[in-house]
Amino acid sequence: MNTTLRLARAGDYAVIASWISDAASCARWAGPQLAYPFDIRALPHLLEKPGSNAMVLTDATDATLGFAQYWQRDAQRVHLGRIIVSPSSRGMGYGRILCEGLLSTALSHTGRSIASLRVYRDNPAAQNLYRQMGFVEVASDSDQNVLAMEYTVTSNNR
Repeated sequence: MNTTLRLARAGDYAVIASWISDAASCARWAGPQLAYPFDIRALPHLLEKPGSNAMVLTDATDATLGFAQYWQRDAQRVHLGRIIVSPSSRGMGYGRILCEGLLSTALSHTGRSIASLRVYRDNPAAQNLYRQMGFVEVASDSDQNVLAMEYTVTSNNR
């Protein structure tokens, strides 16, 4: 698979918006602060968080396959969020490529030693991926619907 992880561009957001078909999928992807329907032209601004970086995974033709963001959560952690793969590209390994690239970029760019994320408990495929990547559950930050997970850089996984 010839893919590239790059910063999101203005034109990517219309593609990403086409993957969100209703209020429930919007809330699961972007959280309750993004109301559906949203103005596609305003999407980059609506998804902005202080210090965030929006990334897209593209194929050899620069077609957008996935989207994700990272931002500094605190002095030790960088948070990975709003991770989504194109519905037509799911189940092909692009989620792993996106998440591994995002993790590496986020840790490298921020200099943090811990990456956090949150995943819905009814999404076992994503949970399995994150566990395979080395993320572990953080029970104190989880609730009945959402599992909080963290990845910690060690000498074994550098």
